[in-house]
Amino acid sequence: MDLYKTIQELYTEKEKLERVISSLEELQRTATGMAVVSLGGKRRGRKSMNAKERQEVSERMKRYWANRRKQRAE
Repeated sequence: MDLYKTIQELYTEKEKLERVISSLEELQRTATGMAVVSLGGKRRGRKSMNAKERQEVSERMKRYWANRRKQRAE
């Protein structure tokens, strides 16, 4: 059993299915005149933070590591 070949075949099948799903969603969108919300899409990557959120995280982590150093010293 060639795992590499099996994985490649599965990726090929996945791409075909994604194209079919995309075309069906487009047909539905044009038929109803409304946008279709994708159900299977996952958000990838991290959420971006503004300056205030970054500062809050920074302060929280400083307190966290200060407490860790304090506990190790004891």
